Amino acid sequence: MALYALGDMHLAFSVDKPMDKFGRVWRKHEQKIEKNCGRMIQERDIFVITGDHSWGKNRAEASRDLDFIAALPGKKILLRGNHDMFWDAKKTAALNREYEPRLHFLQNNYYTYRDYALVGTKGYTFEGPFYVNAGGQIIGWNSEDEEHAQKLVQREAERLRTSFEAAKAAGFRKYIMFLHYPPTSVLENESIFTEMAEEYGAEHVVYSHCHGEKRFADSIRGMHHGIHYHLVSGDYLNFKPEKILD
Repeated sequence: MALYALGDMHLAFSVDKPMDKFGRVWRKHEQKIEKNCGRMIQERDIFVITGDHSWGKNRAEASRDLDFIAALPGKKILLRGNHDMFWDAKKTAALNREYEPRLHFLQNNYYTYRDYALVGTKGYTFEGPFYVNAGGQIIGWNSEDEEHAQKLVQREAERLRTSFEAAKAAGFRKYIMFLHYPPTSVLENESIFTEMAEEYGAEHVVYSHCHGEKRFADSIRGMHHGIHYHLVSGDYLNFKPEKILD
């Protein structure tokens, strides 16, 4: 049994949202996902998909996309992304009732891999718009936009703590933390999310959302304060799931 992760499938089987306009890596990306997952992931493996599953605006439009994900090998655990309009965070339990055991939705709860608790939330980071100088350096931003973003950060941090505390109450002491958004913004070296990962002793933090070569370095990758940070955006990995643990 192994633990894999991949994010940002951006499926659109029922809506007109072609992704290849964003670069060659997106050309026939659904076929890449199907091929790579079929080659790498076994039915006994755990496969966490870190958000932006579907362009569907509601459950009906997202249905074919979720069916595609459900047909991939492994136990699929889904995290909510910023484009997942079909998923009302307050109705996660209803999604789980509808799709289990084919799909499992991670929000204010936790799942398990061996003796690890898999915890997570969508997360949030301030993404501007930023004012930049001629050299491309950030020199300012709208303070009202930043203040609003911080309210969303706090909301998501509360949801993440709920996930950690539920796992802790069940006796878990080893954690792998999943986010959709990166754990830090381009303005930060630390955040409430990195602090929480350290507080609970998470061994890995897995996130996505960053698209295109200019964005891949927006946040932490590799070892940081004893925690391994993984960027698993689909285009970053060329839609090849990353193995987090054996």
